[in-house]
Amino acid sequence: MTETTYPTEASPWIARFAPLIPESGDVLDLACGSGRHARLLASLGHRVEAVDRDGDALAQLAGIEGVTTRQADLEGGSWPYYSRVFDGIVVSRYLWRPLMPQIFNCLGEGGVLIYETFMEGQQLFGKPENPAHLLRPGELLEMVGKRFTIVAFEQGEIAGEKPQVMQRICVRRGRPDKLPV
Repeated sequence: MTETTYPTEASPWIARFAPLIPESGDVLDLACGSGRHARLLASLGHRVEAVDRDGDALAQLAGIEGVTTRQADLEGGSWPYYSRVFDGIVVSRYLWRPLMPQIFNCLGEGGVLIYETFMEGQQLFGKPENPAHLLRPGELLEMVGKRFTIVAFEQGEIAGEKPQVMQRICVRRGRPDKLPV
């Protein structure tokens, strides 16, 4: 098995919108890897459930106040959060379309979903290349439909040392009561 290398710095998109999550809320960091966003969210005073299939990556979160970990196979196992409601859900660099209804159903009224992942065009710059792991243009907008208030959305190439093609959305269940700066 090859070792996975996870990013260590919080995504600027997630850091930008994390303050919109209701104060001291329960937050799900889905497919969290080594927990870069779980750390950020806990530092903001949230109670974070960090879930990933990689037990070694989850071990890096041991002892961090405000963070609980759960090892789960989100694609091959059963959804572990049927009875849970979260004030915030964060997903970065992960796409498993069959989970989208469960993710949306776990977001409580007034809760914030911050989601970003790769989209078509990423294969020009590297992995992922599999179309099953790449969003189509506007796909996140289509998925949220009229169920949520869109706070922000963007898609396209992100220039930098390692260019990427991403799609990002921040939505609130219900009417947003504060907007980002």
